[in-house]
Amino acid sequence: MTNSKIGLNIKKLRNGKGYSLEKVARLADVSLNTVMRVESGVNKNPTIETLTKIAKALNVGVNDLLKS
Repeated sequence: MTNSKIGLNIKKLRNGKGYSLEKVARLADVSLNTVMRVESGVNKNPTIETLTKIAKALNVGVNDLLKS
């Protein structure tokens, strides 16, 4: 599985909820830059802590971010 898939899943879930990158960052308690880097695939190895926070912000499980 490519890490860009994680970014695509985040983007799809985020857009489905109508959330901005800023809102996800705020809800996840991570920096906007972190969310942008994970979603765009620049950060190819996000920590499980970061993924857990983003998943919680999107009200989904970490597995939902990882599925291919």
